[in-house]
Amino acid sequence: MSSLGNFVWSIADQLRGVYKPHQYGGVILPFTILRRLDCILEPSRDQVRALAKAYDGGALDARVRRKTGLRFYNTSEFDFATLLADPEGLRSNLIHYINRFSANIDVFERFKFENEIATLDEKARLYLVVSKFAEVDLHPDTVPNAEMGDLFEELIRKFAEASNEEAGEHYTPRDAIRLMVDLLFAEDNTTLLEPGVVRSIYDPTAGTGGMLSVADERLLERNPQARLALYGQEINDQSYAICKSDMLAKGQDPSNIQLGDTLIDDKFAGRTFDFCMSNPPYGVDWKAASESVKSEAAAMPQGRFGHGLPPISDGQMLFLTHLANKMRPRHEGGGRAGIVLNGSPLFNGAAGSGPSEIRRWLLESDLVDAIVALPTNMFFNTGIATYIWILDNAKASERKGKVQLIDATGFWTKLRKNLGAKGREVGAADRERILKLYDAPSDVDGTDTERSKTFDTAEFGYWTITVERPLLDASGAVVTDAKGHPKPDTKLRDTENVPFTYVGGVDAYFKAEVLPHVPDAWIDVKKTKVGYEIPFTRHFYKYVPPRPLAEIDADLEAQVAKILTLLREVEE
Repeated sequence: MSSLGNFVWSIADQLRGVYKPHQYGGVILPFTILRRLDCILEPSRDQVRALAKAYDGGALDARVRRKTGLRFYNTSEFDFATLLADPEGLRSNLIHYINRFSANIDVFERFKFENEIATLDEKARLYLVVSKFAEVDLHPDTVPNAEMGDLFEELIRKFAEASNEEAGEHYTPRDAIRLMVDLLFAEDNTTLLEPGVVRSIYDPTAGTGGMLSVADERLLERNPQARLALYGQEINDQSYAICKSDMLAKGQDPSNIQLGDTLIDDKFAGRTFDFCMSNPPYGVDWKAASESVKSEAAAMPQGRFGHGLPPISDGQMLFLTHLANKMRPRHEGGGRAGIVLNGSPLFNGAAGSGPSEIRRWLLESDLVDAIVALPTNMFFNTGIATYIWILDNAKASERKGKVQLIDATGFWTKLRKNLGAKGREVGAADRERILKLYDAPSDVDGTDTERSKTFDTAEFGYWTITVERPLLDASGAVVTDAKGHPKPDTKLRDTENVPFTYVGGVDAYFKAEVLPHVPDAWIDVKKTKVGYEIPFTRHFYKYVPPRPLAEIDADLEAQVAKILTLLREVEE
C-alpha cells in the first residue's frame, strides 16, 4: 500500500474505542472524499464566493463552470483551514460547509455523514480527525485520479476485511479491467486515435468507478486528445458516493452517475453507448427485482429481459442481456460490450430454458464476438473460473457468424503477496499475448491454436428430441389410443441432444443412432426443443494418460516401507 494510503489509514487510530474496526469506513471514506473535493476547490474558492454573491441556482452553476471549468462548487466561507480555527464551532461549521456544496453533490448524505460528525464531536474526536485530514494534500496535481482510485479501493478492501465482507462486491482488479478495456477497444483502435474523437462508455454495476476510470486512462494513453464520456449506475450508497466523487474530480458530468438498482430501474432507459462493461455479482438471487423484471419481460419481448430469464438464484445473465440492449445500434455505428461472468452462463439450463434461450438469442443474433477464459485466483473474493464475454453488434466481416474462444488460463503472473483470494494478475506481457490471439483468430488461416479456437455460431446449437417407445399390455401387444396410434411408455421415454452440425439433421441422426437399437421407437416432434450451450472446457481439454501401474505400485511400496519404518521407531 502507498505511503498516502498508510497515512489515511492511520487516521483510523483516532477512532479506536469509539468505533469498531468494521465501522471505520463510515468515517474515513467520506472524510477522504471531502478532503479531495476541498483540495480541488482551493484554487478557485475566492472566485466562486464572489460569483455566489451575484448569482444563484442554475445561473451560478453556469457561471462557475464557465469561469473555473468545474462542474461543482461550494459557497461556504469555510474550508479545512478555517474550520480548524474555531474548535468550539467545528461541528456546526463543518455541517454548514457540507450543506453549501452545489446540488449535484449528494454523496455525503449517502454516508449519513452528519450522524458521524455528531458522534465524533460527542466523543471528542472531531477536531483530531479534521486536523489529520487537513495535513494531507489530495489535489489531483499531487494525487492523480488513478492513484486516488487505488486509494479508495485499498481502503475499501481493508474495511471489508475488518467486517468480514467481500471487497470484490465493490471493485474489480485493475489488471482484469485493463484486459477487458483493451479487448473492447481492439476493433475500434484506428478511429480511437483520431484527434478529438469522442466516445461513451457505460457500467450498470459501477461500484466505485474502477472500470470507468481505467477505460478513461487507457484511451488517454492512446490518444491524449480523445474524450470518453463516462456513465454508470450503482446500487450501493457508499460505492455510488465514491464513484460520483471520482467522476467529479475527472471533470465528468455528475449526472452521468446514477444511484439505483439497474434491474428494477434503468436510469439510462432509452440510451445506448459505444462501449459497455460490467462485473455483476455471481450467484446472487434477484428476488428483490423479480416482479419488475418479469413485468418488463412480458411487456417488452424484444427488450432487455424479453429473450429469457435465468434462475431466480443467480441474476448475472440479466446483466448480460441488459448490456446487449445498451450497445449503440448497428445503424448508428454499432457498439461493443464486455462482461465478466463465471462458468454457468456458458452451459446452464436445458434446451428451452431461460439461460439456453438467452444464449440462443445472443448467438442467432450474432452478438457474441469472443469469450476469454481468465486464470483462476484473479479476483479478491473468489478463486473460481471466470470468463470475459465480448459482445459486438457490428462485427468485422471476417468475424461475422463466428465466435472466438480464447483459453487465457495460463497467462498470469504470480503476485508477491496475496490480496484476499487474489494471488495472480494478468500482467502487461500476459495481456499482450491475449490481445495477439484475439487480433489473429484461428479462422484467418484455417488453423486452430492450442489457446484460440473459432467456431461458427451454429456449432453451439442442438435439438433436444424426445424418443418414445410403445406401451405394451400384459399379452405383449402394443396399446393404442382411440385413433389407433401406439401409446408411449413413459418409463421407456428418453431424450437425446442432436447437434445442429449433424449431417442430415434430426432424421438422419434418428435413423443412424436410434432405430438400429430400438426399431419400434419414434420421435414426438411436438416436444422437440432448440438449445444452445458453449462447452468451453471441452474444446480445450487435453487428455493426460494415467501413470503406468508399475510406477504407481512402486510409489505405494515406497510409502508402505516408510510407514513401517516409522512404526518400528515408535515401538522401540
